[in-house]
Amino acid sequence: MHSPFPSRFFRPVSQILAFASLILLSGCDLNFWKMQGHQTTMIANGPVAASQLSLFWVTVWVTLVIFIIVGAVLAYATIKFKARSDADEHAEPPPQGHGNPMVEIALIAASVFALVIISIPTLKGIWYTHDVPEAQKADAYNITATGYQWWFKFDYPEKIDGGAGLVTGNELVIPVGRPIRIQLRTVDVIHSFWVPKLAGKVDMIPNRGNFLWLQADAPGYFWGQCAEYCGDSHAVMRFRVVALAPMEFAAWVAAQKAPARNVAAAAGAAPGPRPQLATFKQNEYGYSEKWADGSPINPLQNWVDQQKPAATEDAALIAEGKALFGTKLCLACHTIRGHGAPGIAGPDLTHVGSRTTVAGGLLENTPAQLARWIAHPELVKPGNKMYASGYVPMNIKVADAEAVALAAYLTSLK
Repeated sequence: MHSPFPSRFFRPVSQILAFASLILLSGCDLNFWKMQGHQTTMIANGPVAASQLSLFWVTVWVTLVIFIIVGAVLAYATIKFKARSDADEHAEPPPQGHGNPMVEIALIAASVFALVIISIPTLKGIWYTHDVPEAQKADAYNITATGYQWWFKFDYPEKIDGGAGLVTGNELVIPVGRPIRIQLRTVDVIHSFWVPKLAGKVDMIPNRGNFLWLQADAPGYFWGQCAEYCGDSHAVMRFRVVALAPMEFAAWVAAQKAPARNVAAAAGAAPGPRPQLATFKQNEYGYSEKWADGSPINPLQNWVDQQKPAATEDAALIAEGKALFGTKLCLACHTIRGHGAPGIAGPDLTHVGSRTTVAGGLLENTPAQLARWIAHPELVKPGNKMYASGYVPMNIKVADAEAVALAAYLTSLK
């Protein structure tokens, strides 16, 4: 049966329906439309990110004007010269002539003008974001970020920590209102350092020093990650930046400089009821947005609360975990100052209990998730060095009960 509608009718209609379907499906994620996700570039919380966002909007408005003009001309030409019948579709094209010189010159001039509008803030932005402005260099200081497969190490300079050799893993704590110049290094492959709400991404390149600078305008908790493919678990190589007011930052530095906390167990005390190792799906990561009662979690306040020891601790279980840390050879790769653990291959764990994440910023730092990471690191982050270079060659096997004890010990290291 012959359709009353010609084929030329269905093509644009099908395209419109496909586009509408894409919009409706994308609408399932409200943050997609509000652009307020953890790693959105549409929220600037520092001067570098603000400069980059401002340049983005300049480009958007210029290209939007071009899009409207070109779209209007295209719509006009489509309507005015469209085929009115099937016979018109097969008609010979009209004679082709040279374009109007004045129109062509005007288009070239408009294009150059649009490029000038974009290029001026682009050059200013490149100059501003390249390095700390001259007027602020006296107030800036360096922190070295080193990329590993798949986690980040942060080394603080002497003028911050008094020469105590302060090192953290996966959580970069900075003071508010001061420019931070981050030296970017890598010990293996190319990584890329990116904190979208504070600054754009810059690569960490083997055998080549690189750097960026950023600054937080107010206290906050910011998500970051590697933005350069670097191996099996690149997508789950994450970190956090925590910006604190100057007094809180000084208090944090003082606490981090201290040796690891000791929890004394009574002589002959036996551990209490041991929690079972929780069951998780292999790709179940996520970050809790609400407490059990449904109230929203403030990530910065959650980080502050993480600095405090748990209200109830099983000292005997912690002591068991501390002993296992030595017998399982964890100290061969990890440092715990004051506990006789000198390893340097893995993250410094002196105050790991005070961090909100473990496993390279992937898992929340809870006893359940920490025990999961210790028991099955190859399932959480495939190809990681903890398993491939530690567990396998040294024949390390961690039973579920041992993982729970180790997690209790590490959680106590505030």
